[in-house]
Amino acid sequence: MEYLIKRTKRLLFAQQGGMFSSTLILSAMIVVSRIFGFWRYRILTGYFTKEELDVFFASFRIPDLIFEILITGALTTTLIPIFIKYRKNRQELEDNISSIFNLIILCLVFFVGALVLLMPEIVRLITPGFSPAQNEQVIFYSRILLIGQLPLLMIGNFITGIAQANKIFIISAIAPVLYNLAVIVFTILFAEQLYLLAPIVGVVVGALLFFCVQVPLFFVVDFNFLPVIKISAATKEFFRIVIPRIFTVVVSQIDATIDLSLTTILGSGSYTIFYLAQHLQLLPVSVIGVAFGQASLPYLSEIHREKKPEGLKLIISESLLNLFFFTIPIAFFLIFARTPTVRLFFGAQKFDWDATVETAITLSFFSLSIPLHSSYYFLTRCYYALLDSRTPFIISFISVLINIAISLTSILILKLPVWSLALSFSISIIVNVCLMFIVLDRRLKGFSWRLLAVSTGKIAAAAMIAAFFSHYLIKILDQLIFDTARTINVFLILLISGAFYLGLYLLISWFLNVKQIYLIGRLIIKAKQYQKKIIEVTVGTQ
Repeated sequence: MEYLIKRTKRLLFAQQGGMFSSTLILSAMIVVSRIFGFWRYRILTGYFTKEELDVFFASFRIPDLIFEILITGALTTTLIPIFIKYRKNRQELEDNISSIFNLIILCLVFFVGALVLLMPEIVRLITPGFSPAQNEQVIFYSRILLIGQLPLLMIGNFITGIAQANKIFIISAIAPVLYNLAVIVFTILFAEQLYLLAPIVGVVVGALLFFCVQVPLFFVVDFNFLPVIKISAATKEFFRIVIPRIFTVVVSQIDATIDLSLTTILGSGSYTIFYLAQHLQLLPVSVIGVAFGQASLPYLSEIHREKKPEGLKLIISESLLNLFFFTIPIAFFLIFARTPTVRLFFGAQKFDWDATVETAITLSFFSLSIPLHSSYYFLTRCYYALLDSRTPFIISFISVLINIAISLTSILILKLPVWSLALSFSISIIVNVCLMFIVLDRRLKGFSWRLLAVSTGKIAAAAMIAAFFSHYLIKILDQLIFDTARTINVFLILLISGAFYLGLYLLISWFLNVKQIYLIGRLIIKAKQYQKKIIEVTVGTQ
């Protein structure tokens, strides 16, 4: 038993030695987390109608705004470069990081208190198409989420940031799985008695689990949290970096809030359709783009600190091509297999056929942005590694203005359906990433544009050809072989067509001499290494 504990501890708290292995660990755990996340959505669509889910999802808008500002904006990206810069002096590090976190906690207390009081006015403003009864529900649930969920997520993500700065990823990646599992369990057990309050309570319990599972990391990284607030050079530098980053998040959250308002105007169930399609698009973006971005920041920061510009340019170019190699074929797959994909993830009892079709169409327009949306998280980390959060803010502000303009025109003037909001999002994120790369190219004095263009063209060609044949395979399987009234048959269609598509894509990539295909071999080698570690833990107890 003692041997098992030691080996398991070594596996869970292991420091990763490279960006590729870190990305692999994060991606694997995000896949598991997303599986539970979409299981959560499937359970919700089984217990509640899309009109009822409008209320549930809308209740997260204001809490998510504060979460993104204080956690995504201030903790998970900005904290790591500061940690790396000052970690050589332990006392200075603990004073600076503790002071920064304590200041963020004070901001949290202020925001939560103010928003709890102002919630009725805010909700009525951002949900103009909701009835008074729906607004009252949104107000009640939003207040619960602000008070019960946010503080726990704040502390949990602070621990996550400290762990990732030390290149420890596994434990912090397990935490979201427990979060989603709590929502699933509470919905199944209490939905009939508590209605929408059941998953809301599940969210609060999930946040508690999210925090508790990460507490051991404090002892592993040997960091002493101090109840101090010191205005030092590090705290000043933190605020210099974080203020533009927070403005970037605020602008994007205003954009998301406008999407909510416009969908409420479109009619009941529209926000649920938009929300579910967007989160399905975010699955590959999270598994590949977000994981790669989180894993890359410590390494990019170190390379910048060591003043190796040529090495930095090489890593950025190769990383972008690696991201394209995985995300471009996924984008094509979600476009041609959109309907069976939506049916598999959300086709529960109360999610009708009209909702499935609308969600599928919306998903296809979201999918156009998957490759560049995934690259967005990596490119922003490149700027954060350079201790520059001002440039991403300016570029994000421009792209959000584009998104808002297209969205308002599409809904209020052209009277287009909900899919137009997905198209405007894709256009804006494409503009955003292109501008970020152009500015980064000028700052680092030149990438190999020819290499990037040729390699990307080969990847896109391979994905497009494979998608053409796979699309017709789905039609054959759907019409002649499988009865798609059953979920298991929908799964089999996606499994067979997906395997065919993947094999054909890899074959064409090999024929076109796409060098990124050799990443598959590296993935297999890394997977075997971790499989060996797990086997060692298991066998050692026998």
